Amino acid sequence: MIISASRRTDIPAFYSEWLINRLKEGYALIPNPHNSNRLGRVELTPANVDCIVFWTKNPNAMLDKFCKLDSMGYCYYYVQFTLTPYNKDMEMDLPPKPELIHTFQKMSKQIGTHRSIWRYDPIIINNKCSVEWHIERFTEMNESLQNFTERCFISFVDPYKSLENKFRALSKDEMIAIACEFSKIANIYGMKLYTCAEEINLSKHGVEHGSCFDQKLIEKIIGQNITAKNDANQRPACRCIESVDIGAYDTCSHGCSYCYATSSRKTVLRRMTAHDPNAPMLTGYPMGNEIITERTTPTQKDNQFSLF
Repeated sequence: MIISASRRTDIPAFYSEWLINRLKEGYALIPNPHNSNRLGRVELTPANVDCIVFWTKNPNAMLDKFCKLDSMGYCYYYVQFTLTPYNKDMEMDLPPKPELIHTFQKMSKQIGTHRSIWRYDPIIINNKCSVEWHIERFTEMNESLQNFTERCFISFVDPYKSLENKFRALSKDEMIAIACEFSKIANIYGMKLYTCAEEINLSKHGVEHGSCFDQKLIEKIIGQNITAKNDANQRPACRCIESVDIGAYDTCSHGCSYCYATSSRKTVLRRMTAHDPNAPMLTGYPMGNEIITERTTPTQKDNQFSLF
């Protein structure tokens, strides 16, 4: 079973203690995002968890816990670190970018470049952030992250209805212009560049389709082949394999204006205030009348070791 921690919130930034406690207890309860009366129960024993994929914008609080994961038998994981050039008008409560770059470098030294994935995501074009601005910022950030990561994912902002049309979709010409220049820059600094869940094919411009839950990367990290299916619950262009997400929506206070996982600041603060690191759910304790469904899936490892 591949664990996602998490597409719905920033567990490394805010809930690393809760995660360690859940791994010690060996299970977690996951609220159904569409029905509060239903919970999923996930077994989190080392025998069940093949790999953990972390999503974060600031894993500083998690840096001293990676060694705990290793000692507890959860040795297989990698981190997707979203690091963009936007300022506080779009990312209200994130630390300054130089501090985040330093955190990325520290993380990479600790867990390795192959497990430290950079996400330049999403790419937004407006009156402050032009194509040329992004090219300049991407160059600067490559200079700082050279030798600290091997791959970078990019995606173009989706004007979700939940964002009240705050952002416009990029034109095909804008996507191609960014892909052409970004691929040149990434090549100079020794990084592989991929798109995330994008319909457009940019391979002839140097950017391949990628997957956040990447079967080949997971197999490399765990040293075994896995049996995997594409995740049918994601967007049509998504190429990720199946995973089980243990997070919850409306529990991240970074304050990113482009975030699809938060509905209101008030809801986020209420849920974060109710958080208890000892609770079985990230959002607290169940009421007792919920329907609990087993969400644990079998290990996806096969019995034949792979050589890389």
